[in-house]
Amino acid sequence: MTSEDRLPVIKKPAPRNRSSKRLLLFLFVFFITLLLVLFFQSSLSQITEIEVQGQELVSAEDVKAAAAVKPGDHFFSVSSSGIAEKVKALRMIESVQVSKHFPGRILIEIKEYPRVAYQIGEDGRIEALLADASVVPVTLQGFVPDKPLLTGWGKDDPLKTQLCLTMSKLSAAYFADVSEIKPDPSSSYPDKIKMYTRSQFEVQTTIGYLPEKIIHLNTYIANLKENNQSGGVLRLLEADSHTPLPFEQGRKEGDANTRLQANN
Repeated sequence: MTSEDRLPVIKKPAPRNRSSKRLLLFLFVFFITLLLVLFFQSSLSQITEIEVQGQELVSAEDVKAAAAVKPGDHFFSVSSSGIAEKVKALRMIESVQVSKHFPGRILIEIKEYPRVAYQIGEDGRIEALLADASVVPVTLQGFVPDKPLLTGWGKDDPLKTQLCLTMSKLSAAYFADVSEIKPDPSSSYPDKIKMYTRSQFEVQTTIGYLPEKIIHLNTYIANLKENNQSGGVLRLLEADSHTPLPFEQGRKEGDANTRLQANN
């Protein structure tokens, strides 16, 4: 007997059943598919909340309508960029940030174009004026204007456009006391305007002088009030002056035309 005959015989491993592998793979794919179907049919895959932030003039309802999404829509079938592009089409909107938060929440953050003033439209509703004097209807219910109201201006008056552009370059704080601005042209000053303040002063100046004069307006009014002048006409033209109201004349040494000195 040879040495090879004395070696134990090693059995070859039985081949695995390929059909069982295929069955396991099929079952795995089946259950994954079933879970996906159940997931996409459940509320977890749907939009449950649409939140709008940052809007002041455009209503949240108008933003949601422009976004063209609503609760119940599939959360994964809408894109943030697609929603932002649709909302950006609203005239008042300067920029939009849209983010999706699982499960089901969509946040739309709005930045509106800066407004410089307001006017009353032909239908009696408040309209916002942008820097280029373009008009945007105010759709927010119960909105209270926080900037001057322009009255008496023509629809396409180039001086109104010039005024809006000038105001856009100045701090809104300078106009905090101004409630109304109307045109008051003269032969000497074609761009002359009248501004009415909440502190009961009438301010006469020009659009061209506005950047130079408006920065001192609050100081002028504060000084006059310290001198018991509670109203009157402020002429902020080449030379600044103040004419008291009729009942105030004679209160300060009988001077009815007080010169003002700018704090340059």
